[in-house]
Amino acid sequence: MKYLVVLAGMFWGLIVTAQQFTNLPVNQYGKATVQTLRQYRELVKADSSQVLVNLSDAVPHLKISMPYSTHQNFTQQVLYPQAAAFLKKEAAQALKIAAEALAKKGLGILLYDAYRPFSVTEKMWQIVPSEDYAANPANGSGHNRGAAVDVGLYYLHSGETVPMPTLFDNFTDTAHVNFMALPADIVNNRATLIQAMEQAGFKVLPTEWWHFSLPEAAKKYPLHNLSFAQLLRSHKKG
Repeated sequence: MKYLVVLAGMFWGLIVTAQQFTNLPVNQYGKATVQTLRQYRELVKADSSQVLVNLSDAVPHLKISMPYSTHQNFTQQVLYPQAAAFLKKEAAQALKIAAEALAKKGLGILLYDAYRPFSVTEKMWQIVPSEDYAANPANGSGHNRGAAVDVGLYYLHSGETVPMPTLFDNFTDTAHVNFMALPADIVNNRATLIQAMEQAGFKVLPTEWWHFSLPEAAKKYPLHNLSFAQLLRSHKKG
């Protein structure tokens, strides 16, 4: 009976979520998308798990480095005129769990990207229209839902970046999580990151050691096209 109650609760949760999404406008690809702060606030009012949490306040020892706010990224363009780090509540809590576990090993999380406005995903696709390098906007990205994060590690005692198989956004086989032609310490560093993140509830993308997402995110969260300025303003107002 308890098992049936749990299943019923999960099923009802999906129904409620689906009903919430029907109140949102769809983009040109037919995907429900939060496009205004009013829509976002209504979504959060109906379901508090839909809130986007400012990671600067929520995750201990977080070191934020946003390549997309500079020219130092695969597009060679500034994609984030104003950058900030946000995730849905569930993802933020999972990242906090991972950060606390890593801190016991003297490590901190180096954050490259978290929530990403849908318009940026569209721009990435215009610059590099290949699913080998960018998310197809027809499907959207876990980043657009606030349920995916790109991270590395740094040493708490020195602040220096922990060596990994590649730099962020490297699109070669060396970035694959099963690539083993590496020094033992590099393999161990990658394994330490993946273990902490997966034990916290994330899943790693097999072709990108730095990319982690929550399972079933597309069923739980709609796409968002809110700017960082909008989100920061919304949080400032409380």
